[in-house]
Amino acid sequence: MQMAARAGLVVEGGGQRSLNGVQGGVVDGGAARQFVEQKQSLYQQQSQIGTVSQLLAGGVAGAVSKTCTAPLARLTILFQVQGMHTDVATLSKASIWREASRIVCEEGFRAFWKGNLVTIAHRLPYSSVSFYAYERYKNLLQSVPGLESHRESIGADVCVRLLGGGFAGITAASFTYPLDLVRTRLAAQTNVTYYRGIWHALQTICRDESAFGLYKGLGATLLGVGPSIAISFSVYETLRCSWQTRRPQDSTALVSLACGSLSGIASSTVTFPLDLVRRRKQLEGAGGRARVYNSGLFGTFQHIVRTEGFRGLYRGILPEYYKVVPSVGIVFMTYETIKMLLSE
Repeated sequence: MQMAARAGLVVEGGGQRSLNGVQGGVVDGGAARQFVEQKQSLYQQQSQIGTVSQLLAGGVAGAVSKTCTAPLARLTILFQVQGMHTDVATLSKASIWREASRIVCEEGFRAFWKGNLVTIAHRLPYSSVSFYAYERYKNLLQSVPGLESHRESIGADVCVRLLGGGFAGITAASFTYPLDLVRTRLAAQTNVTYYRGIWHALQTICRDESAFGLYKGLGATLLGVGPSIAISFSVYETLRCSWQTRRPQDSTALVSLACGSLSGIASSTVTFPLDLVRRRKQLEGAGGRARVYNSGLFGTFQHIVRTEGFRGLYRGILPEYYKVVPSVGIVFMTYETIKMLLSE
């Protein structure tokens, strides 16, 4: 009498196919249960390793990118905040080369990396959380009944990427915002050093402005980071998939670098005004200075447009483009490369 219990068999078109590689293998129920338990245990272990690898890849990618582009990032911040305490009439004289020369002459070449330590401390968790959360949100959205039946639709795919990127950006920014604020204040210091480091800045801000001071500009950040990450991830994945479909033989690293650079330009162009307002809100009351903007987010927008014109919302966009092209490209290239290395 043959036993009816067979492990790992499925019915396909009236036939049977072995999932465990042994055609027609006959095992008892206990062995079948043991086999299933082993498979579940292996899956959980692989899932855990995948999570750690993904977090590590995202964190290292962000840290490498920010270190490489720190000089341009600092120039962008200095240009963004010039309109706060400077006569607008003098701003027409500002240029990237002149500001870079001033930094070298007055502060030294190493000053281009001022605040980079806190940038790395911010980017490690920020990039880790954003990449990891993006994959989790994307998987979650793809399982939604309304979208699950349209997986092959380009529109639904782009929608999932936009929503996943937006949620991921909001999640990452909320977790790491105080470090982002401290980094801005350290990078905005020129001749006078008010904050001596990360911990001193955190303590001083809490003492002078209360704990809520660590979250100044959070509204503008969340309003901007959602669309920024959403555009960045969706443009990147759409371009990469299209590129690799047409030219599968091209280098994965170079494709990631090119597509990441284009996605960075797209996201920065759309969200730069919000980033500028965020920087200025972060610097409110820094170093004991008087408040400049006594209104909320939209009141700050109106104040900038009224005093500096519409172009004031894009002050510093040129060094931002110089920064974002290599920065976002390096992020995605490093992320994809580390993921491949860790998966091997």
